[in-house]
Amino acid sequence: MQPTLLVLAAGMGSRYGGVKQIDAVGKNGECLLDFSAFDAKRSGFGKIVFIIRKDIEKDFRGRLFDRVAQNMDADYVFQTPDALLTEKERTIAAGASRSKPWGTVHAVLCAKEKINEPFAVINADDYYGRSAFETLGRYLSSINNDSVEHAMVGYILGNTMSRNGSVSRGVCKIEEDFLKSITENTKIYYTGENFSGNEIESDLNGRIIRMTGKETVSMNLFGFSPKAFESFEEYWANFKKTSLSLPKAEALLPVATSEMIEKGKGSVKVFTSEESWFGMTYPEDKQVVKDEITKKIESGYYPEKLWEK
Repeated sequence: MQPTLLVLAAGMGSRYGGVKQIDAVGKNGECLLDFSAFDAKRSGFGKIVFIIRKDIEKDFRGRLFDRVAQNMDADYVFQTPDALLTEKERTIAAGASRSKPWGTVHAVLCAKEKINEPFAVINADDYYGRSAFETLGRYLSSINNDSVEHAMVGYILGNTMSRNGSVSRGVCKIEEDFLKSITENTKIYYTGENFSGNEIESDLNGRIIRMTGKETVSMNLFGFSPKAFESFEEYWANFKKTSLSLPKAEALLPVATSEMIEKGKGSVKVFTSEESWFGMTYPEDKQVVKDEITKKIESGYYPEKLWEK
């Protein structure tokens, strides 16, 4: 059974200042997601499903989706603020003046009806490297739909930093190659003026923590069987009881995954990638991404023209 790739592409891009999911970075107008789709197809994934906002549908189709869909099985779903809410819950949320989606767990659940096989989850604005897709592709092809043995590809923190501002990373606690917990650090940064230093710090709820740079972090690159939806639905139900009135609350996939592990409802095997991350967090990142993609094309890692059609 070929696994599916599920792409989280409904983010607001507040720090980037635009719809980074479909910004061109390749020589022929390709988006960063084109390269993830290309790598996934080469790594045995049979289908790709995008989760997007309704307001970007036209541009999303014109700049990315129609091109990808000509080359592999592709589909998309919408994530809206009122999805998966009752009328009463929508009233509560409306009172909080909610404008952004409810986070990555909510996004994954919005796509549940499109997923009938083991699947990987990625961010739209991160570059993961082909080896990560190969690793997850092999693993997901080996499990069945009822498996409680899930997986993730982690990255070394020092390979995932930006010189243009702070980053959000889930710091992993791992024992004997299995994930025990993930602690969301929403503000990790290089020290020094304009982030020019060599030391790394995390502002964790107002407490400054010095990082070594060697920590394994989550970049939202997970592999699940459909069995995981049961845990995510339970987490979402509990989240709604406490957070619908909070305008900035988010149901986060790493948090839900940690909870699944803590409750003994699943395990997550950790594969660690040595690849260096690059992505589209800040406007200044775009040139870095374009330069890195150009290097990979010139080295033969990617063809000059990514897609045949």
